[in-house]
Amino acid sequence: MLRCSTIIVTYNSAASIGPCLEALSREGCEILVVDNDSQDETVQKVEEFVAWHEVRLLANDRNLGFAAAVNQGAQAATGEVLLILNPDAVAEAGAVQALIDCLAGGAGVAGGALLESNGEPARGFAFRRLPSLAALVCEAMLLNQLWPRNPINRRYRCLDADYSQQQEVEQPPGACLAIRRQVWDTLGGFDESFYPVWFEDVDLCKRLLDKGTRIVYCPTARFRHSGAHSVGQLSFHDKQVFWYQNMLRYARKHFFGLQVALLRAAILAGMFMRAMAALLGARQAPLGETLKAYWAVVREAR
Repeated sequence: MLRCSTIIVTYNSAASIGPCLEALSREGCEILVVDNDSQDETVQKVEEFVAWHEVRLLANDRNLGFAAAVNQGAQAATGEVLLILNPDAVAEAGAVQALIDCLAGGAGVAGGALLESNGEPARGFAFRRLPSLAALVCEAMLLNQLWPRNPINRRYRCLDADYSQQQEVEQPPGACLAIRRQVWDTLGGFDESFYPVWFEDVDLCKRLLDKGTRIVYCPTARFRHSGAHSVGQLSFHDKQVFWYQNMLRYARKHFFGLQVALLRAAILAGMFMRAMAALLGARQAPLGETLKAYWAVVREAR
């Protein structure tokens, strides 16, 4: 039987880490928590759990970002399977073994069924296709917000897929991703330039598929997931900058030059449209903060 090591990256995760660890403690896997300099009671809660369970805590004195923290945990892990799991994902009974069983069938990577509050799989998030230029342009140009079920977005987010069936997929999220240790080591783990968050998991899956690795979705590996735990703590400004900055980083790494230029133009046009909408009253933050965030994205994208 393959031995599993679960790597959980925490950042101000005191409100969610307890149920996550409690559930994992019943799954029979090694547990490593990598804390990115939390300023709340996360470390204390993990230390309390360590006293009674087999949990290892790696506490950083600064925020290394998600990719670097996972790499740190992977280096310390001893399992033949690495399960990357968000602190707000709670395993149902047998979920980890279900992932291992999927890998035993010949896959190199397996993603679990991340569940909404109603118990249904998170459609559009539990797995996706790798983003095409068209998909990212639609994201940047607000089309996916204005028309979520447009054909490009429907294909990209696999909105019409049967989530009850095990199947080969292109990109499960880093919120719940099991990977064979040998496959992980061959790739060298996450690319830490995707800092602090976003697109590191997309990049990993792209590199996996380029090497012919099979990636499967396992509907029987069920994890209750509240979602947006870490990114919900970011300011509106930082969310905009990090998202588009790492989107462009992904494009520069995997797209051709003209495609990158087209995406950059779409981001600039999208920021102009967002700025106009903010001036007309449609904004998610105070007007000054909103316009400052959009201008920061424009500077990054030039």
